[in-house]
Amino acid sequence: MRGGTGRDDMSAILCNKTGGKTGGGTRRIASGIAPAPASANGESVMRWFAHCARRALLVLCLLAAPAWAAPPDPIAFGLAVERGDLRTVRTWLDEGLDPEYQADRIGTGLMVAAWNGNVEMMALFVERGANPRRANRHGEQPLQLAAWGGHEAAVLWLLERGATLNREGMNWSALHYAVFSGQDKLARTLIERGAEVNARSPNGSTPLMLAAREGREELARTLLEAGGDPKAKNDWGDTALTLAMRYDHYRLGKMISSPEEFAIAVKAPKESFGEATRSAAAPSAIEDLLRQIREAEAAGQPADALRKQLFAAVETFRRSGTPSAQNARRPAPRPYQPKSIVITARRGQPGAERAEVVVDGQVQPPAGKAASLPSQPSIRVTPASAPATPAQIADLVRRIRVAEAQGLPTEALRRQLDEAMNQLR
Repeated sequence: MRGGTGRDDMSAILCNKTGGKTGGGTRRIASGIAPAPASANGESVMRWFAHCARRALLVLCLLAAPAWAAPPDPIAFGLAVERGDLRTVRTWLDEGLDPEYQADRIGTGLMVAAWNGNVEMMALFVERGANPRRANRHGEQPLQLAAWGGHEAAVLWLLERGATLNREGMNWSALHYAVFSGQDKLARTLIERGAEVNARSPNGSTPLMLAAREGREELARTLLEAGGDPKAKNDWGDTALTLAMRYDHYRLGKMISSPEEFAIAVKAPKESFGEATRSAAAPSAIEDLLRQIREAEAAGQPADALRKQLFAAVETFRRSGTPSAQNARRPAPRPYQPKSIVITARRGQPGAERAEVVVDGQVQPPAGKAASLPSQPSIRVTPASAPATPAQIADLVRRIRVAEAQGLPTEALRRQLDEAMNQLR
């Protein structure tokens, strides 16, 4: 072989590995392998050969690269996080799953992990970029969800990584949730860390009002000693004393009021304080039973007796949940509202509009959205409905209680609770 002929044959060999032949001649790869110079010394030929080899290797690497995996179903994702399946969740994240991916319940993976107090799972999501300050569609951040369950280790871990102890405006705080669910020790820890004892919920309620509503005397005393204001009023004009009297917590009412105020309160007609909408003891019993069921299942122990007790407690909770005509006529307090809704569009491109909800400065993706994954065809088997779990039922009970505390409708949530209990039977 002489001159350019040998070099052209060499180029054809490299190109055929990647680009193939067209007609009777050689089709060079689109990435740009240049033809060999018409006349060159040995050093030039070697440089040209190395250039072609690098191009061919790049093409082969691109062809051999693994394809993006399809995102998991939101139900399957939530269940994997809930049961603490680190291996499966890590694999999804390694394949490119958005660390802010939303489960079918509660919110992002970090929120589900916080609700269950799983610090190791929380760490995995935060290491991959999950934001501890992101809020779900109910305005709850991972910190509040961990506080409701009394998961002190998870709460402290989140605070060390930038979670907001005192939120701006009227939002549920970790202290609100710790008091609401009766987490005495955690509430004291939060106060020691600087939690605002007179923080306002979306309907203007303070932690002391929640303690009065739930009859939590020790927590009420702790809040008073820390500067809780017993005269503060929520959007309905209720004070902590009003709520204590409405739910028959007279000893607590006496503790948080002056002798003169309490003397007037005990002489006032019962109906003047408004009608209690439920049995205050039922939710605490449900949550305690759910905790015991989770612990029994984790230890591989039978839980049939606990389930029977759970069904009875939930039935009591159901019967006590019908709002009275008096309370139905009360003006509803202001519900939680996202900070803003951003709508973008392109001129000349109808149908390309996009709306995004922004909460605390963070865009909230819908359930199951994985922003970092490229679109691709995929086949996925989707469960017909999410299987009920103790954690899901606990979440529904929490949401019902929070809605009741704000005077919001609970019928849809109670239907979801009914369906979940029927699945759990």
